[in-house]
Amino acid sequence: MIYIGVTGWGDHHSLYPPDLKSKDKLAEYSSHFPVVEVDTSFYAIQPIRNAEKWVKQTPENFRFVVKAYQGMTGHQRGDIPFETKEDMFKAYLESLVPYQNAGKLAMVLFQFPPWFDCRKENVNYLRYCKQRMGDIPIALEFRNQSWFSDEFRQSTLDFMEKEGWIHSIADEPQAGDRSIPIVPVVTNSNKTLVRMHGRNVHGWNKPKNADTNWRDVRYLYKYNQEELLEWKQRIEKLTQESEDIIVLFNNNSGGDAAGNAKEFQGLMDIQYEGLAPRQLDLF
Repeated sequence: MIYIGVTGWGDHHSLYPPDLKSKDKLAEYSSHFPVVEVDTSFYAIQPIRNAEKWVKQTPENFRFVVKAYQGMTGHQRGDIPFETKEDMFKAYLESLVPYQNAGKLAMVLFQFPPWFDCRKENVNYLRYCKQRMGDIPIALEFRNQSWFSDEFRQSTLDFMEKEGWIHSIADEPQAGDRSIPIVPVVTNSNKTLVRMHGRNVHGWNKPKNADTNWRDVRYLYKYNQEELLEWKQRIEKLTQESEDIIVLFNNNSGGDAAGNAKEFQGLMDIQYEGLAPRQLDLF
């Protein structure tokens, strides 16, 4: 099955009635899409009560892609608020239990930072992460080009397949060492993740001495139909090798993610069943 959605559910204003309260947005979101990425888990390991609430607000067949905590991926510099790495992973695993009990955990996404390059130390850390996560489906996304260099590309893919990682295939600007090319290769026959970050080359890398919030700039992009049709062809090929494909649009700096996701759903000729009832705007 092909699941199409976006990252987060709070900022996609085109999906919601003007006066909809924040606490009601996920329920309304799940009337549009069957999957979402939980990105708040990247900034802090979420209380179990949050996952319990989100699970209850969504239909039975809804799925969550939960992002790994930044302390687990090396984004957080300095001390982490846990005594040991083992404590950190234990707390994170406990936060996933409500998704698992409800059968709504699609996967956990480990997105590593641009400085996480292809070397033995980091390969060993990937093995450690896989071991700590046990049987939970986990996806792997790089932000350093070295993993897919001519020298290491095939070894990277072979390693992911052997270790059981789900490939998180990224569409992003080609902006030097801190970005990766499109590598539409399946490493797990059960699941594959595709994340659409946009192609804003000039806004991708963190600017020096910039007054604007670079995170607001980096994902400022709207895919055109030709670009989406390219991905339609790729997705159709991927479905021949992977049972489930999850496509998440992350180009929301300008509010374009939800619209692009809807457009792509139309191009794929997909009609989802079992979505939540949609609120009616009577006036």
